[in-house]
Amino acid sequence: MKTFKPTPLSRRKQQVVDYSSLTATEPFKPLVKYYKRDQGRNNQGRITTRHKGGGVKKLYREIDFGEEKKGIKGKVKSIEYDPFRTAFIALISYQNGAWGYILAPEDLKAGDEILCDEKAPLKIGNRMPLKNFPVGSLVYNVEITPLGGGKMIKSAGSYAEVMAQEGEYTHLKMPSGEIRKFLSKCYASYGRLSNIEYNIISLGKAGRSRLLGIRPTVRGKAMNPVDHPYGGGEGKTKRGTKRPKTLWGKVTGGRKTRRKKKYSNKLIVEHRVKKKK
Repeated sequence: MKTFKPTPLSRRKQQVVDYSSLTATEPFKPLVKYYKRDQGRNNQGRITTRHKGGGVKKLYREIDFGEEKKGIKGKVKSIEYDPFRTAFIALISYQNGAWGYILAPEDLKAGDEILCDEKAPLKIGNRMPLKNFPVGSLVYNVEITPLGGGKMIKSAGSYAEVMAQEGEYTHLKMPSGEIRKFLSKCYASYGRLSNIEYNIISLGKAGRSRLLGIRPTVRGKAMNPVDHPYGGGEGKTKRGTKRPKTLWGKVTGGRKTRRKKKYSNKLIVEHRVKKKK
């Protein structure tokens, strides 16, 4: 992490990721495109998600999440920053002349070789079916359905641990602590995702939130009764409702949100443990 001298107030508690390990400052132009910023609005221009808007302009990097270059060796040309992701990305030059971006795992460096194949060696960044990973391996960018592309474990510093190989299923321990079954034919990448220190970032000032496209959030109890269930009262008052609620009066805290008939319920071996406050 990078810290600053606490001379100005905005720098006093600011902590940011140290990007000195990155090897490129500009993206690979053929793999970037303009991304229309909806800013929390629907096709009619109405706000459907509050507290989103503004932010600096940024270009979207096209990432290979699946097996697009299966069986073709690639060489890491650079490790780069991606404004749309918490983890870093790696620019890969493949033997057939193609180029591509992948999610960069921890300890992957420029000059390393990677491979996505049915029987790839157990090496950082390599991609193969879950059935080929020994128990105790760390994996990321995991598929839910075979050849459907990576859908889970894609944020900075995250990983899943291979707990068991049972028939046509592989048991993975998710970052939440949940143990879940995946088809052994599903592909995953070996290692742990980069930018592990992302979760201890301290923005330091409101202006940096605005640059990220995050608008201010007003506390419910600071509003009037007409505007929020917590509103009103003289001075600092408690929320006045038995259960925590949204702006529209829907119960939030303590209410289960998972659908009882969700298709993946049968794949959960052990539910996540609720963290004690």
